[in-house]
Amino acid sequence: MFAILCLIGIVQSNPPFGRLSVKGNQIVGESQKGVQLRGVGLSWHNWWHQFYTADTIKHLKNDFHANVVRAAIGVEKEGGFFDDENRAYEDLYAVIDAAIANGIYVIVDWQAFQTHLPEATKFFQKVADKYHSSSYIIYELFNEPESASWSEIKSYSESLIKTIRAIDSNNLILVPTPNWDQYVKQAAADPITIDNNIAYTIHIYVGTHPLSYIDDAKEALKTIPLFGTEIGAMNADGDGALDRAKFTQWINFYEENHISYLAWAVQSKQESDSILKPSENWNDLSEWGTLFKETITRYQ
Repeated sequence: MFAILCLIGIVQSNPPFGRLSVKGNQIVGESQKGVQLRGVGLSWHNWWHQFYTADTIKHLKNDFHANVVRAAIGVEKEGGFFDDENRAYEDLYAVIDAAIANGIYVIVDWQAFQTHLPEATKFFQKVADKYHSSSYIIYELFNEPESASWSEIKSYSESLIKTIRAIDSNNLILVPTPNWDQYVKQAAADPITIDNNIAYTIHIYVGTHPLSYIDDAKEALKTIPLFGTEIGAMNADGDGALDRAKFTQWINFYEENHISYLAWAVQSKQESDSILKPSENWNDLSEWGTLFKETITRYQ
């Protein structure tokens, strides 16, 4: 079997820190030492299909020194999961297999803004069936809740946790927080207790989000672990000038508290949050791509 996997480019070796788990408010590796992942997220698969390739993952590992990538499987938008399930799975599997082959973790992101429990259940059940034996997998249950309350998010997440755990008892699960993953204190005040191998997502775009969110995150860390599956130095709409000073403050906070984080995103439009320019030349990054590459290289 190992020889067959090698021939198709999927080597089932151990990732850098082994299988991840949660200890207190920290993510740890198999050695039980704290782990911090740093990487880059792919943008919506339905709009940026051309980047859901092994070549992209090689660039993120070799150029950016990423030890984690995030596959954003679009759900509601045109061309997404609701329109073409087969293409969504094909793109996801291409990224997962490439991440495993390159020895880096991969976040399976259900990229939605509203709860769609029946469809999400089907999705995570299918992915877990295929990859439950791989210690590279991290499940992200819901991208950014636009309007759902914490009680609704908690109920949704508990249902999906039960679905995944019936198949995959070990891999890390990421739970969303209200208001596009900013109200982490709400989750900390009433955390999920049915599973102890979960962390909670925080998304920060420094041009829009106030520095008071750092205080909120510090408060939340007293109770729960956080995972920054998206960070950007621009506005929350993905555009605007880069605020390098505030970005540095957030990175310092993440580094001091060993919070994992990923840049948004691998795309190539004329927008501040695209790490690539429209030319899609990996040797000629955008301003944001250059800044994040310098940042991750400094720490990784």
